Amino acid sequence: MEKDKALAYLQNLCVKRECCSSEILKKAGKALEGDRAAAQQMLESLVADRFVDDARYAAAFAREKSSLTGWGPNKIRYALMMKGISKADISAALEETDPEASSAKLEKLVEAKRKSLEGDPYIKFKLIKYALSRGYDYDTVSPVVERVLGQ
Repeated sequence: MEKDKALAYLQNLCVKRECCSSEILKKAGKALEGDRAAAQQMLESLVADRFVDDARYAAAFAREKSSLTGWGPNKIRYALMMKGISKADISAALEETDPEASSAKLEKLVEAKRKSLEGDPYIKFKLIKYALSRGYDYDTVSPVVERVLGQ
């Protein structure tokens, strides 16, 4: 694909949804048939024109995963680190999430999981393990599980 078409394709992609630098670099490399230097140059152009902004991407990602998907801060942090987002941008994004809404979402998730485990002798252990796998820390999970189980 020629550079102008590739740039238009990437700009269109960025207009439709937030993208991080690593995603755009990968897509640019593919569109330019492996030309890393041209892909890097294209990424820099998109960043300069504010089509790509890792801080904005991290904030949108954290809000979505926290409120809609029910991910905890640990899972969100790890996912953003895997996308090459800086620690400062990750911390700022996590500060934008609503901890009360996140806690309410965790409680709903644990309650739904409790219903599926009804009668299981290891229910408390499984609920804690489930909530930890959603990216919450033990200090957050333990009281929620106690409340859901009525203990």
